[in-house]
Formats: sequence, structure tokens, C-alpha cells
Amino acid sequence: MSPEKIEGHFNQQDKDKISSSGMDFSEKTRSASFLQEDAKVLLARALQDSVEIIGTQSALKNPRFKEYFGKAFKALDREYPAETEGGYCIRVKKGKTVQLPIQACLFLKAQGFKQKVHNLVIIEEGAKVYLITGCSASKAAHEGFHLGVSEFFIQRGGYLNFTMIHSWSEDVSVKPMSIAMVEDEGTFVSNYICLKPVREVVMYPTAVLKGKNSRASFNSLILSHPGSFQDIGSRVILKGDGSQAEIVSRAVSLGGKVMARGHLKAQSPNVKGHLECRGLVLSEKGTIYAVPELETELRDVDLSHEAAIGKINKEEIEYLCSRGLSASQAQAVIVRGFMDVDILALPELLKKEIKELEDKILGGAF
Repeated sequence: MSPEKIEGHFNQQDKDKISSSGMDFSEKTRSASFLQEDAKVLLARALQDSVEIIGTQSALKNPRFKEYFGKAFKALDREYPAETEGGYCIRVKKGKTVQLPIQACLFLKAQGFKQKVHNLVIIEEGAKVYLITGCSASKAAHEGFHLGVSEFFIQRGGYLNFTMIHSWSEDVSVKPMSIAMVEDEGTFVSNYICLKPVREVVMYPTAVLKGKNSRASFNSLILSHPGSFQDIGSRVILKGDGSQAEIVSRAVSLGGKVMARGHLKAQSPNVKGHLECRGLVLSEKGTIYAVPELETELRDVDLSHEAAIGKINKEEIEYLCSRGLSASQAQAVIVRGFMDVDILALPELLKKEIKELEDKILGGAF
């Protein structure tokens, strides 16, 4: 389907919802695009020769991709749903630096639809790319369900900055499952942003730093609305000599429940990892649990964690109100500062897009 037909396929309300998860319909600021509605792939095309992007069903017939399916889960002896329908497969070619981000969107449209996809991302040796994935649901997709299996392979010296934006609805349940395998000198950055209401999200992505001097960073910005339950965790297994990891979480509860988990496991000496969780509770009905785990059987490792949960200081509200803001505006300003997009390590283009999205949603939330 052409980009023109894609836009004509959706009503304005659905286009706005898809755009709120990071999709640029014009593709002017993207290097490749993928869009799936329920089980149907509407768009899969690369705008640069450095990138290959196809649907999972096509990739399963392609020897270049087929050998990778399930490989990360098997390496950790973990089960994963074998029966999936759709998803994207991306390959960034050896030594290529892709300046504009790749975009992918998984959209729920039909009422009660259970979307189950398997995604695959291969960053070849020395390649570098930013990938922004949006997941969203139409207002018509009542009682929807999304299960996303994702496998990432970052080869020697490769760099992947993966940003996932969830823009669901109040009655949608979500269960992403993902594993990243990182080789020597490779870097995997995973950013998760959820600012809209959702019934339930349960996720615990894992990165395996199997290569020497490999690195992983998990960052999350979560706004939890009344009735939402978000069990958001991240795990890094540090196997490679000199590997490093960081897990940073920012959670704000407006009445929802957040479980902010983090697990660093050292399996080699000379590794370093840090966990940080900060939370703000803005409603008496809101709940935030911080659950940090540090695990090692070795002495020569450096693992640390810190956590802080509280409420907005009354004096801060009063000061901003004295400068002419209403109490709700003051609250929104403080939360914007707390949900700092600078922790996401994004290029200016994406940082600006996400900041605009954040400002729009937070302004309405209060």
C-alpha cells in the first residue's frame, strides 16, 4: 500500500492515535517504515540502501533472517510463543550509520483482536541506527490484546537505540517479551515511554552482554493513570569482560499501580552496573513499588542501586503559583522536569518529537 493510500485508509482519529506513538506518515524524517494493522501489514519499505525491512511472514522464507528466529530465547533456554501473526524484521548493513530513524508501528483496530507478533532486529558489525516503535490502539479496539516477541542482535561494534512508545487505551492488555544479544564493543539502548492510560502492561526485557566491553542501557518514563497496572522491568546479564549496564526508571502515578523492577546479574569479573528508580505519587490511590535486584557470585564486580519515591513538594507548587500558574499547571511543569527525556540518549530530532508528545499529554493529564 502506498503512503498516500495509507493515510486515506485511516480516519483522522486513528491517524492522530498512530502519530501519538511516534509514526511520521510523511516519512520525511525517517529512513524506513513499517505499519501493521491487527494482523495485516500495510507498509514495509526502506528509503535507504543501508536498511532492509520486511514483514515477518516474508522473513521466515528468507535464509538471511530465518536462522535468527528464536535464537535469543533458545540461548537463555526460555520459551516463547511460536504461533505469531506478523511483525517486522529489520537488518542494518555492516558498517553503515543510518542518520534518520527507522519507524515501525503496530496498531490495534478491531474489537477484541489479539495481536501476536514476532519482531527481529539485526544490527550488523559496526552499524549504527535509531529505531522508534509505536504501539497504539483505535477507540474501536475494545478489550484488545497485544503480545510482542522481539529479538535483537547487535554484532561487534554495532549500536542500536530502540525507543518504544505505547499509546494504548484503557481496556487494552499488553505483554511484550524481548531479548537482546550484544557482542564485543556493541551497544544496546532501550527506551520505553508510556504516558497514556492502559489496562495492563507486563514486561521484563533482557539484554545479554556476552561480548567484551559491551554495553546496555534501559530507560523508562511511565505515567500511570487511574485503573492502569504497569509491571515494567528490565534485566541485564553481564557476561563479557568489561561490560557495563544501567537501568533508569522514572514513574509518576496519577492513581495507577506501577511495579518498577530492575535486575543486574554479573557472570564475569570486571563488570559494572547501576540501577536507579525514582517515583512520584500524585494521588492517594496511586501506588509505586521499586524492586531492585543485584546478583553476583564474584568479588571483582561493581553493582549499585538507588531508589526514591515521594510526592511533589508543597513549597514548589506554591512558588510556581506565585509566578502566575494554576496549581494544575504547576504540577504539570514539575512532572515534565521529572520525566526528563535527556535520559533517553536520543538525537535532537527524536528528542524534540518526544518532548512535544510529552508536553501535549502531560498538559492534558492535569
